[in-house]
Parts: sequence; structure tokens; C-alpha cells
Amino acid sequence: MDDFRFEQLEIWKESIEVSDILFDYADKADSKKLFKFAEQLRAATMSISNNIAEGSGSFSDKEFASFLNIARRSVFECANVLHLFHRRKIISENEKIDVKKELLILSKKITNFRKSLIK
Repeated sequence: MDDFRFEQLEIWKESIEVSDILFDYADKADSKKLFKFAEQLRAATMSISNNIAEGSGSFSDKEFASFLNIARRSVFECANVLHLFHRRKIISENEKIDVKKELLILSKKITNFRKSLIK
């Protein structure tokens, strides 16, 4: 069976892996009845992989690069939500630090891949 283009991209695979962690954090927020917090994090993390996937179906590299820019901005949104989750005691300092590292790496990889498309 053939794969979609995005399924072969490391940035997509890594975005799915970090999403697993962020979804767990959203579940923690749900357990504290902070449903809007949880939904905001879920939406932001899904936006990363969704925009990589959607962009991979573009007919031009320029269009794909635009979707990657949105995905990268969603990484920043997730990082911001992590700060709020920590301040609200949904996650620990170590949890925040560990996932922020993953998000920073993912952001750089998305940026580098985007640059390779628009050279």
C-alpha cells in the first residue's frame, strides 16, 4: 500500500510523537475540569501535524512552505500553553522543560525543511 507523502516526513512523525505527550497533558487538564485549556492544547498540537499533512498535498513548494509556516506557529502556541499549564499546576516544571525541548527541536526542523523548499 502506498503512503501519503506526509507519512514519510520526519517532521510529521515527530509532530505525532509530541502530540501524544501533549494530548496526555490535555487529559490532565480535563481531569481538573479545565476543559478550555485542554481543547486549546489539543487544537494547537493537531494543527502542527494537520498543516504538515495538508501542505504535503500542495501542488507547489511555495504553497507547502506556507502550510509549514502555520505548523511552526502552532508549535509556538503549544509552547505558550505549556507555560499556562505549568502556572495552573497541570504539569510540573520538568514536564514543561522536557516538552519545550521537543517543541524547539521540531520548530527548527520545520524551519529547515521549509527553507529547503523555497531556496
